[in-house]
Amino acid sequence: MTVNIGQAKQTQTPAARSTSVFDRLIGGEFQQLPVFLSLVLIWIVFEILNNSFLTSRNLSNLVLQMAEYGLLGVGETLILLLGEIDLSIAAVSAIGGAILAVLAGNGVNPYVAIIAGALSGTVLGLFQGFWVTVLRVPSFIVTLAGSLAFLGLLFVLIGQEGTVPIMNNTINAIAGNYLPDWLSWVLVAVALLLMVWAAVRDRAKRQKLGLPPKSAASTWTKLILSAAVMIGATVLLNAYQGVPIAGLVLIVFVVLLAWICQSTAFGRHIYAVGGNAEAARRAGINVKGVRIMVFTLAGTMAAIGGIVGASRLGAASTASGGSDLLMDSIAAAVIGGTSLFGGYGSVWNALLGALVIGSIENGMALLNAPTSTKYLVEGAILLLAVTFDTFTRMRRKQLGR
Repeated sequence: MTVNIGQAKQTQTPAARSTSVFDRLIGGEFQQLPVFLSLVLIWIVFEILNNSFLTSRNLSNLVLQMAEYGLLGVGETLILLLGEIDLSIAAVSAIGGAILAVLAGNGVNPYVAIIAGALSGTVLGLFQGFWVTVLRVPSFIVTLAGSLAFLGLLFVLIGQEGTVPIMNNTINAIAGNYLPDWLSWVLVAVALLLMVWAAVRDRAKRQKLGLPPKSAASTWTKLILSAAVMIGATVLLNAYQGVPIAGLVLIVFVVLLAWICQSTAFGRHIYAVGGNAEAARRAGINVKGVRIMVFTLAGTMAAIGGIVGASRLGAASTASGGSDLLMDSIAAAVIGGTSLFGGYGSVWNALLGALVIGSIENGMALLNAPTSTKYLVEGAILLLAVTFDTFTRMRRKQLGR
């Protein structure tokens, strides 16, 4: 019997087609869409409850508030992609801020102090990566012990005073200054040109390899939405004082690490190791090297986040690196859509997750809601995010992805 394939496709039921789209969504093809829609819903709710939420001034404050744990969330995302976890990331950030403040307070050149603060995170991350990878101690235990030890080191660095003020204008400018309007528009134009160039390059590369190109509709939709978000954010922020430098620092590192993860062999190795370490080893990937490097990068990002946090507060203190910062950093990565099981997610997820966490905290503060309410809401959202991750992971297995 002969079957007309074209006719079979035409007679496919609407239910089957809708199921296909549903499978693509649940299977994680549009992994950032649920988070984005949740963020829009959160903004609508808080704007209805308090019409000051979407003002230029409040959104500028939101960017400053989320910059620190956004950077930590990026580092945590890299760890989660391996299927590991880092419970010391907040304590490492506190060490980075403390070293910055102590050196600046002793008259060291501010740029040297910034580099030294960032390198402290590199060293601590390398140490923990070695312990997890070479000595094979579970990352949960190593980083939990590291969190306690590093907080003890924080007290040694800062002393009994409990606070080391930062009086240097260069360091305080990281979170205290804003970009000129003209420069922010130049950066938007450059970003859009790079996105168009990347889309054209990707299309040409896929054609050269004999792969089907991405649909023009999806490419243009992505470009138009990205342009709308960047232009809208720039207009709103410039209406107040401009784009905060701390926000620019966050975006730069998100773009850099997203490029590393998506466009380099090392980035592909991270996903391979997180997806199946044994298969990655048999494919010739240096699994130990990848693990150590990821922990090192995460430690560096934590210290940079600590530097931004210290700049925002104008001081380093023994209260830095508290449990709130740790939970917000992990929540930013998980709520953004990065899988706890490894091998699935994106650095961009951390940015979206940080926006969700920051929006909730900022909105609750505007409403003068009690701390208990904030914790309940964040805990519920985190639980839903992990549940969704578990469900999509099972569905991807069923779909053979």
